[in-house]
Amino acid sequence: MSKVVIGADNLGLPLKDVLVEHLKSKGHDVTDIGTNTSDPVDYPGVGRRLAEKIAAGEYERGILVCGTGAGMAIVANKVPGVRAVCVTDPYTAERAIASNNAQVITMGAQITGPSVAKMLADIYLANEFQAERSGKKVAQIDALDAETRKAG
Repeated sequence: MSKVVIGADNLGLPLKDVLVEHLKSKGHDVTDIGTNTSDPVDYPGVGRRLAEKIAAGEYERGILVCGTGAGMAIVANKVPGVRAVCVTDPYTAERAIASNNAQVITMGAQITGPSVAKMLADIYLANEFQAERSGKKVAQIDALDAETRKAG
């Protein structure tokens, strides 16, 4: 089973809690980095904290939840070395890891219900990167990431 880190802002809190319980019941080692309050929490802080844990190699996979999933994906993708994909359907959840080697998926609690979110997380965590097919493309993404880090 996977070692997964998960986080959310206050809008994503209820769905995050559902996912934490579901993933633990499936045998995954889940670390919840919050939020654990319904008080307003700005998503950039949570997204950055999770993405930095991924970039540091503390976790191989992460899940972020906010209202739409879009904001968290933008934040996570700003952290060097992290690839995040907002998932809303089974095919994207599979291809996020299989084609793009995304270490993070994001979801929107205001657009994705609990049953679908659990299914998407299961699909993402059950699949692996298909390096023989997509390795060259991901290497190009990594090179761009390194290039922009140098320039910055």
